[in-house]
Amino acid sequence: MSVRIVESADVDSEAQVGDGSSVWHLAQVREGAVLGRNCVIGRGAYVGPAVRLGDNCKVQNYALVYEPAVAEDGVFIGPAVVLTNDTFPRAVNPDGSLKSGADWEAVGVTLREGCSVGARAVCVAPVTVGRWATVAAGAVVTRDVPDFALVVGVPARRVGWVGRAGVPLEDAGGGRWRCPQTKDVYVEHDGRLREADPATEEA
Repeated sequence: MSVRIVESADVDSEAQVGDGSSVWHLAQVREGAVLGRNCVIGRGAYVGPAVRLGDNCKVQNYALVYEPAVAEDGVFIGPAVVLTNDTFPRAVNPDGSLKSGADWEAVGVTLREGCSVGARAVCVAPVTVGRWATVAAGAVVTRDVPDFALVVGVPARRVGWVGRAGVPLEDAGGGRWRCPQTKDVYVEHDGRLREADPATEEA
C-alpha cells in the first residue's frame, strides 16, 4: 500500500502517516502527529502536533483537530468540526503579555472507536465521545457522551441511541433496542447501552 499526499498539503517530516492514507489539498499535519492506516484527511483540515488517529479514520474538509486529541479506529470527524484544547482560553496573561505555550496546558478531546462527529460540531476539551456514538451536526459537546448515544443541541444532550451502523435504534421493549438495518440487539441499563450477547440473550 502507499501513502498519497498531494502537493499543496503540508505534512511535517516528523509526522507519521500510515499505509493507504491520503492527505488532500491544503491540509496541514503537524510534527509528531500519528495517522493510522487508511486515514483520509480532507481539504483544508488541520491535525495538530502529537494528535493520534487510529486506522480508518476520516477527517473531513476544514476540520480542526487540536492537540492532544486522540481518535481511535474508525472515527468520523465531519466538515468544519472543532476539537478544542484550551479550557480557559486567553490571548494574553493577566499582565497583558502575549501568552506562549509555556503559559497554559493543552487538554484534549478523546473520540472512541467508531464514533461520528457531525458537521460544524464543537467538542470542548476535555470530553470523551463514546464508542459508536453520534454527535449531530452543529452540536456543542461539553460533557462526556456515552457509548452508542445520539446527542444533539447546544449544549449537547442525548435524544436517542444508535448502533454500529449509525442508524437510530428502535425500542424493542424491556430495555432492549434493535437496529432496523442490521437487526442487532442492544440492552439499556442505568442510562448506558451495550450490545446484547447473542449466546445468552434472545434477539
